[in-house]
Amino acid sequence: MTTPLLTINHLSKTFPGLKALDDVSLTVSRGEIVALLGQNGSGKSTLVKVLAGVHQPDPLSEVSLADGHDGQASLHFIHQDLGLVGSLSTIENLSLDRELGSGALRPNARRAEREHAEALVAAYGGNFDVTARIDTLAAAERTIVAIARALDGWEHPNNVLVLDEPTASLHGDEAEQLFVAVRRVAQRGAGVIFISHRLGEVIELADRVVVLRDGRLIADVPRGGYDHDDLVEMIAGAMVPDAVDLGRRRLGDPVLRARGIRGATIADLALAVRAGEIVGVSGVLGSGREDVSAILFGAGQGSVEHLEVGGEAVIGRTPRSAVAAGLAFVPANRREHGAVMKMSARENLTLPRLAPLQRMFGRLDQAEEKREVQRWVERVGVRPAEPERALDLSSGGNQQKVVLAKWLRNEPKVLLLDEPTQGVDVGAKAGIYDLIGDAAARGAGVLVCSSDAEELALICDRVLVMSDGVLVSELERRELSEARLIRAGIGRVGASTSGTAAQSDTEVSNHA
Repeated sequence: MTTPLLTINHLSKTFPGLKALDDVSLTVSRGEIVALLGQNGSGKSTLVKVLAGVHQPDPLSEVSLADGHDGQASLHFIHQDLGLVGSLSTIENLSLDRELGSGALRPNARRAEREHAEALVAAYGGNFDVTARIDTLAAAERTIVAIARALDGWEHPNNVLVLDEPTASLHGDEAEQLFVAVRRVAQRGAGVIFISHRLGEVIELADRVVVLRDGRLIADVPRGGYDHDDLVEMIAGAMVPDAVDLGRRRLGDPVLRARGIRGATIADLALAVRAGEIVGVSGVLGSGREDVSAILFGAGQGSVEHLEVGGEAVIGRTPRSAVAAGLAFVPANRREHGAVMKMSARENLTLPRLAPLQRMFGRLDQAEEKREVQRWVERVGVRPAEPERALDLSSGGNQQKVVLAKWLRNEPKVLLLDEPTQGVDVGAKAGIYDLIGDAAARGAGVLVCSSDAEELALICDRVLVMSDGVLVSELERRELSEARLIRAGIGRVGASTSGTAAQSDTEVSNHA
């Protein structure tokens, strides 16, 4: 049997009033990919922070690394934000941790740096220009750069790579490209801890699954010993209801009408959403699906020929005018565009609308703010309920709930959601579905743009399918299934799109 590179015995971590980890034991061996799963608050983040040295474990806990003839094993961490400098190239990002010396300016040294970067990237399945700025690379390519940088210079195989939600912002082929890189890391002898909420990825990639719940180790199961439903039950403790109740809503008149939506990936699109209706937008990456919400909100590059909210034309194409008209927008990248991560949950939650909390001379009624925030934290199910904690210290699910809550508090007429459950666990996902259903039941129109076909099939009244920047199909509730949505989107990629713009206007009129 292979000697473990990383051994954790009886690991516990106690915070005031909270035992985040309780007697957890696990191992990671050479060449092994171990998936670490659990709901928000299960202890995953605390375990990673203990391994990274951010938190000190309780006494009697043991964390040890193998010490072989190749050298002592070492831990390397890649977090969701990757820690790359977008304005620098791959070469420069790889060089940040190294002393280049004065000779680095010589042509031969620059050539050597480039060749070194190309070799590192190729070792993990990458094939792209290492002189290009990081912020021009695809998401999967940026993750490969982060992997290459983490393992650069470690020639011995005794490495353990910890990947925290590496596919949260990846789709389709991008995720598969990352899987190639992760498998190569393992094939070269390293151990891998892979944290993901995407259970299909776990089934495909992991040699073993370790599940935490409420700080305790619930399961440690090898490949072949589980399926998707088994993982859901291990993580959540019971099968999670995965669809909102679609029968309790009454659809009203259109609250959103838009035509002539155009952008870098959208040729022409028209759509309408009725009060109480949940409408999905589906399509592969590059279909235009990923830009619809941002353009409607005035936060993306593009234009809208005509936009109505609640029967009133929206004048101006800015987020300010959108909010004033009754639109709310939850973007896919909550860390960069959805919240102020260094602020507390309380500050984020009340930021869009402070007026009801202000008193004479603009003074903020802090007691009333605290009461209102507590109501919303409880309503959206933030756990643990710590509104003063900086948002970047919270789990992905809690972050997303706070971003949703700050807009639901505005009682919007239309809720625009882009990848609403990206990077959250199955328990938090069910909670977010409930919040979406509740918003619709209160009369809001909801537009959900998502790469998750299963999600759209579960929660939507109808789904618009995009390909090559235009609407190619529309499926009603009775027709919806994950397979049909995937076929509708993929089957039309690269196909002739003549007449689809006219089809779009016809279909919108049918629902208006």
